[in-house]
Amino acid sequence: MSTKKNTKIYLFVVFLHLLIVLSYEEQQLNSCNVFEGSWIFDESYPIYDSLKCPFINQGLNCIKNRRKDKFYLKYRWQPTDCDLPKFNGENLLKNFRGKNFMFVGDSLSSNQWQSLACMLHAAVPNSNYTFDSTKERSVLSFPEFKFTVTFLKDGFLVDLVVEKVGRVLKLDTLSQTELWKGVDVLIFNSYHWWIHTGRQQTWDYFQVGDKLYKEMDHMAAYKIALTTWAKWIDSNINPAVTKVFFQGISAVHARGKDWNEPQVKDCSGQTKPIEGSTYPGERYRGEAVVKSVLSNMTKPVNLLDITLLTQLRKDGHPSRVASGGLNDCSHWCVAGVPDAWNELLYTILLQK
Repeated sequence: MSTKKNTKIYLFVVFLHLLIVLSYEEQQLNSCNVFEGSWIFDESYPIYDSLKCPFINQGLNCIKNRRKDKFYLKYRWQPTDCDLPKFNGENLLKNFRGKNFMFVGDSLSSNQWQSLACMLHAAVPNSNYTFDSTKERSVLSFPEFKFTVTFLKDGFLVDLVVEKVGRVLKLDTLSQTELWKGVDVLIFNSYHWWIHTGRQQTWDYFQVGDKLYKEMDHMAAYKIALTTWAKWIDSNINPAVTKVFFQGISAVHARGKDWNEPQVKDCSGQTKPIEGSTYPGERYRGEAVVKSVLSNMTKPVNLLDITLLTQLRKDGHPSRVASGGLNDCSHWCVAGVPDAWNELLYTILLQK
């Protein structure tokens, strides 16, 4: 048998082996719940250097704000039954050339947007990117890939209007939908503004149809609003053109007793995740609302079910170090936990 023929046979066997391996890995990933798992220490992390990323809000750049420990940067999300593909920002930009992504929601949507902006910037550091930011919108573009990723501030998704009676949260109307049209990947989020009470509450009345309500169970109002959003998605989105995600509920670590450390006041000074794959604290009421609304939709929406993986990360918040005396146990350091949200987003997009 000639050397040339042997080489062809060898290459064919190698190719066949790769196909089998890739097929097995794909089947394993498709059957795996990537939102169940634990955090493992990984010396190769973080994915990028936050000191070299120009898109991070001051309060979230924990290294720049002189957080002393660096352990929080070294943890990777590991699903129980499979491995996530390694995030490749250049691959994402190439695969989605000519596309646009948009995060729509509150400051936790911005948290994820900032993380993805840094991950992409680190992948193509010499890119001649453009960046424009206002109070309501941040837009990052990579012209050589004709790729854009936007954050649009819209914490309730439904309308909040100032009228003679006061601030009215209209649970059955939407105002920014024109900006959602034509986007290739939409990632929505809304929850934390709904649980505010007292001085933190940013509305005076709920409205449904022509009726005003001074009081309403906040989760009942949340479900009406999400249903309004869901109906718009079902009526206006073509799944062949636009992929829709909903960012699940991100954990807050304001009470140590929630993770069986009653002597601990909050997230301040926490340097390590909770070990294992279970969280001892209570579930969030909004989780059931989100899953109920999504399950009744006719168009596919992917839930980024980040609740457990964020509950386990009591160490990932800016806390007092990064926020000028305010104790922030709800947002996340960048680099940090939101990078895992984008690794999961990347994984799901690759599958599709």
